[in-house]
Amino acid sequence: MMMTQIWANDKVMAVTPILAGPCTVTQVKTKTTDTYDALQVAYGNRKEKNIKKPQLGHFLAAGVKPTKVREFRAEVKDAKVGDVITVATFEAGDTIDVTGTSKGKGFQGVVKRHHFAGGRKSHGNKDQLRMGGSVGAKGPAHIFKNMKMPGRMGNERITVKNLEIVKIDEENNVLFVKGAVPGAINGFVMIKGQGELKFSVPVAEEVVTPVTEEVATPITEEEVVAVNEEKIEAPVEASEEKVEETVSEEAVADKIEEVPADSTPETVSTEDNK
Repeated sequence: MMMTQIWANDKVMAVTPILAGPCTVTQVKTKTTDTYDALQVAYGNRKEKNIKKPQLGHFLAAGVKPTKVREFRAEVKDAKVGDVITVATFEAGDTIDVTGTSKGKGFQGVVKRHHFAGGRKSHGNKDQLRMGGSVGAKGPAHIFKNMKMPGRMGNERITVKNLEIVKIDEENNVLFVKGAVPGAINGFVMIKGQGELKFSVPVAEEVVTPVTEEVATPITEEEVVAVNEEKIEAPVEASEEKVEETVSEEAVADKIEEVPADSTPETVSTEDNK
């Protein structure tokens, strides 16, 4: 979730890209079965060996092995286990609330943690520039609750409301949100919006069949020579057959011509009569 910038109408805008989905519905809770309405949504993918068996059976009913599972209190109609939620359920210009865990910064003083102004940099003020000062009156003789003091900073659940979606990349399931969101890079956030959810049909995984490779055996020199000799002898045999065919046809033609010459008794008889 590293911030970047995009241009809109000749104006640059600071945005945070969020990889939002695809998320799969793993359970639908209703008032009749669970006394409240909620939608359990799963995200990510992890190894099967890292999931406990009861949870694995619950997730496999939806066909997922997620890394994160969260529950949203909402009444969603026509929702069923296995439905997929993508960024297509949002539109550019929508207002959303983003909830996440802020960056942990360890133990910090009051100047960084609570934005105190610090002490005066005047003569005689030594080692008191970043001190918190007085923490209470002498009368009660104790420190009241919620007093702003040094302590652990960050690593808290924070919700930033009314963030605007500037752009949507449906191909890569990325939302470009105007401004900053809580959390570090590669952190996990929850997005809440208004309107009805749009579910998409889960895409079945393609079964890839292994391709077997045929190993070709090397050809020896003797086989190559034999193949070449067959190629050379083939046209010679064919030519001889053609010669025989032509010779046989000529012989037949000669025989046909000889037959009418021998069988002409009528012409001979007429000449004799003359």
